[in-house]
Amino acid sequence: MAAVGWYHRDISQVVAEELLAKAGRDGSFLVRDSESVKGAYALCLLFQRHVYTYRILPDDEGLLSVQTIQGIQAKCFRTLPDLIGAYQHPNNGLVTPLLHPVHRPRPEEDSGEPGRGRGLCQAGSGEGPAELVTLPTDGEDARGWGHTVPCPGAAPSSRTHIPQQLHQRLQEQVHSSPASDFMGFMAEYLTHHVQDLEALCHGHPQLRHLSTALATACRALHSEIDFTLAGLETLTRVFEAPVSPRSPAREQYPSSLQGFLSSDPDLELLLNKISTVNHLLSSLEKKVLKSLQETVARHNLALPSVAVAPLPAARPLAVQNFEVKLGKSQRAALTVDVESGTVTVTKRGSGSSEEVIPQDKILQLIKYQSVQSKVRLVCSRENQKSLSRDFIFPSARKREAFCQLLQLMKIQHSNLDEPEIISVYVGTWNMGSTPPPRTLASWLTSRGLGRTQDETTACIPHDIYVIGTQENSLGDREWVEFLCASLKTLMDIDYRVVALQCLWSIKMVVLVKPEHQRRISHVHTSSVKTGIANTLGNKGAVGVSFLFNGTSFGFVNCHLASGSEKTHRRNQNYSDILHSLALGDKRLAGFDLTLRFTHLFWFGDLNYRLDMDVQVGPCRCQAGGSGGKGARRVIVPFLAQDILTHIVKKEFQTLLAVDQLNLEREKNKVFLRFSEGDISFPPTYRYERGTRDTYVWQKSKPTGMRINVPSWCDRILWKSHPETHVVCNSYGCTDDIVTSDHSPVFATFEVGVTSQFVPKEAPGSSPEALACIEWESIEVVLKTTSRSKCYIEFHSYCLEEMQRSGENTFQNCDIPGFLKLGWSSKHLPVLNPILPDLEYLGDQHLLLSIKGVESCESFGECCLALRSAIGSTAQQFETFLFHRGEETGSVRGWMRVRVPRGRCGTRERLYEWISFEEEDAEPAAEPAMCPKLPPQRLSRPRSLPEPATGYTNPAYFIFEGVP
Repeated sequence: MAAVGWYHRDISQVVAEELLAKAGRDGSFLVRDSESVKGAYALCLLFQRHVYTYRILPDDEGLLSVQTIQGIQAKCFRTLPDLIGAYQHPNNGLVTPLLHPVHRPRPEEDSGEPGRGRGLCQAGSGEGPAELVTLPTDGEDARGWGHTVPCPGAAPSSRTHIPQQLHQRLQEQVHSSPASDFMGFMAEYLTHHVQDLEALCHGHPQLRHLSTALATACRALHSEIDFTLAGLETLTRVFEAPVSPRSPAREQYPSSLQGFLSSDPDLELLLNKISTVNHLLSSLEKKVLKSLQETVARHNLALPSVAVAPLPAARPLAVQNFEVKLGKSQRAALTVDVESGTVTVTKRGSGSSEEVIPQDKILQLIKYQSVQSKVRLVCSRENQKSLSRDFIFPSARKREAFCQLLQLMKIQHSNLDEPEIISVYVGTWNMGSTPPPRTLASWLTSRGLGRTQDETTACIPHDIYVIGTQENSLGDREWVEFLCASLKTLMDIDYRVVALQCLWSIKMVVLVKPEHQRRISHVHTSSVKTGIANTLGNKGAVGVSFLFNGTSFGFVNCHLASGSEKTHRRNQNYSDILHSLALGDKRLAGFDLTLRFTHLFWFGDLNYRLDMDVQVGPCRCQAGGSGGKGARRVIVPFLAQDILTHIVKKEFQTLLAVDQLNLEREKNKVFLRFSEGDISFPPTYRYERGTRDTYVWQKSKPTGMRINVPSWCDRILWKSHPETHVVCNSYGCTDDIVTSDHSPVFATFEVGVTSQFVPKEAPGSSPEALACIEWESIEVVLKTTSRSKCYIEFHSYCLEEMQRSGENTFQNCDIPGFLKLGWSSKHLPVLNPILPDLEYLGDQHLLLSIKGVESCESFGECCLALRSAIGSTAQQFETFLFHRGEETGSVRGWMRVRVPRGRCGTRERLYEWISFEEEDAEPAAEPAMCPKLPPQRLSRPRSLPEPATGYTNPAYFIFEGVP
């Protein structure tokens, strides 16, 4: 599609409003892509400080028309410029004619922030249609990088303007690039590239002249690869099985080269050659190893014995012992036998006694937050009141190991057909384009630095392993085989591959236990490129999503822009990935990616650095190693000694206070409402390869020397639906994998899952009673300059289909930049879930989307849990609205979920028997045998207004007049 300067492609509604606000004149307008209808557009028009949005829809014949007010006959146009030109005249159904086009910002005006005019080019000047158009590049992930080209009918002056700009940019790069000959070929191309531009304007996107220029520039590379390929294949044949004497003789050149040498060099041929080199290099070591092993076996060669560390047990030890304290001085031993399902308490001393507690007698496990190493065990006794015991462990890690073993015991002896809790391992590692070491045991068993697994639980296999890598030079199949073999060695389990998704050297592998394979469904994969021009996959993300029974999971592994100064670019990468990654249920494609899944895990080399100005200047000398005669002296930049001192003393909070990711999250720029475990491990980048004792501060680049402050580039974050169960049990990095300048990072999670619910009463066995979700009122505050009427869409897996409210009955836009909307109960639908059972409804969620009546586009989305609203009285809710990764407002209201009598039965979940206690308080004399219901909030007094202190959105203070 060719469009003029007022066409801004896929910018968000928030960005469109900001651009129009800067324009400031009535009649200012721009056009962007519609978010609700593929192939449609949104016309944004400023009038009296408010933005009006109209949809431009194509019909079956491709003709475009504007949806305007009733009574105005729709006009159809063949092109978008024709449509815009017609609506520059009055009385066409718009609030004002289109008078002042708002052009795309110049590249130098780009703030670099997410969505703020990314990759946009100058659209020309003047009030009329501009001469330049933006054409999308080929490929699904080329969004956001406009190629400015003159329209076929543009003046000759505009045709020469672009080559001059590109030549100037190329000249700037020549001074800092060693590839001067290559730059010469490119300069020659830029002189004639208008021919490619004209071909694009006529619908021919092949870029034949660019292909010819690149093929000429890469001619020397062809010969080098031919030489390397011939040598590699010759070496490969040496270690292959000998051919039969009667076999036909081989050709002069290897078979893989025959096609190469018989055709002229071109780009596709070059890529095939590079792929072949990659394959040969990755497989050669295996062939040599196999050949040598066969030689040893054939000739009975005796190999010297090598001391090999004993492999971990195939299953975790059935019996584990913990030394604890009872009370202030009494010492005891706790023995956990997972297989038999018992906990044995043995008091130390002369009159030692032993007490065996079966797992079915353990009612509750209470973790104290005030004392991290303390736990309380509440047990039942026959014909007696319950008994509680407090145990103090040597460390918090030992307490966690004890709790995990008890949780595992409960799971194994629960006799449930489907799991209610699973363990998820997430790992991320920038491999630095080097092969991995022979063992990844420390990474896959969460051992090293930070919050790590205790040795008693390190080799307990997880249900799901999600392993993300960046700069991974191994072949896809080779990497998967290596991971499966590693887990087989560690856990004695043949894990099944759920998904492998790759984008160049960015890879993600999802593995599950064999017994869970049937529980995995609806697997989706996707990738997004965020490298140069959003077309190169050296930076970007890969994603995988699936259902585990009734719980949806999403995983994103990304590699964002590098460089301490490129914080805004990283934010931009995050926004692009969030907007473009196609994962999850297609019916929820209009919702923010972070709301589509019960649990979303986002990890990778995020590349956020410490925001510190460390200059190369006055230097100090630091003794490396452990000191003494053999200590080497290392020159480090000024202030580096202070940073290293904080790291050595484990004073990480001082450094994390200037961590760019933390700072950007505080500004609500990225990862809104995500969670991250406490960081108690040293920065994972940039180490000297081969050791973890030394950070490398300087890195040579074509543009000069770059300073790399040690940073936590590699991170794992997650976001879950409200009132779901997810606990991070470990978060750390390894200290013995040294092949890369990054350390591998790991995190493990305990996650509650749901299964297909089976009602106790068969359908039709009794008169069907329906549950219902009722609303008393909903109030929304939007950060927008629009005055549009809105409606609400309700989505949920517990509803047969999407439901929709009426238009808002209350509206207030007195506060500039905000729109307050309200709905009464009469204009809100009563929702009837497909199943009325309390146990089922307690696991369900509603997704709400606030949409404009005219544009049918979302102003924001949110997620509400039904669990806390179940009851006879309405409960208040309040949460934030999100759209495309930005906070766009908030919503509050009153709702209740009515459950019919006879359907109120429920049971305690396996993860609900572990609780947390802030204060060291005595438990109730008789703990409840049934699960606790969610705390009920008092219903709102009808005669009193809601206290202002209950508001969490600052906009409410503005509207309520609270200073």
